[in-house]
Amino acid sequence: MRWVNIKPNRRTAVLLGTLPLLVALIGYLIASATRHAANASDKVLPTPAAMADAMRGLLFEADPLSGRIIFWADTAASLERLFLGLGICALSALLVGMVLGVLPAARATFGAFVTTIAVIPPIALLPILFIAFGLGETAKVALIVIGVAPS
Repeated sequence: MRWVNIKPNRRTAVLLGTLPLLVALIGYLIASATRHAANASDKVLPTPAAMADAMRGLLFEADPLSGRIIFWADTAASLERLFLGLGICALSALLVGMVLGVLPAARATFGAFVTTIAVIPPIALLPILFIAFGLGETAKVALIVIGVAPS
């Protein structure tokens, strides 16, 4: 039988899908143990125990400077940026889509422009965004808006 015609059953497919992840995990564990044996303070490939300790600190211990738990504060800030960016995207896409869909003159004027903008990869605009908006909250929300709105 040809390899092209072999169709693994569900159990075999799960096993085959797990295999590369397992190999990568074992490779990481070996490399981490090797680096840690050579240099105990190595932070390039931390051991699983070091990762668990760091996560414990982020999840449950308050930051001495701000008094907030870092993981939850950062997660809340990221979700706020995400929802703000998606809200702006939804509103602008609804407005532009309705105008272009209802008014033939608007579609003739801006249709090609919108199509051109939609194919620009958002990552290409990242340096321009950071130059124009800086590194603050505005740039992060703008990146979400520009990354999602044209699609």
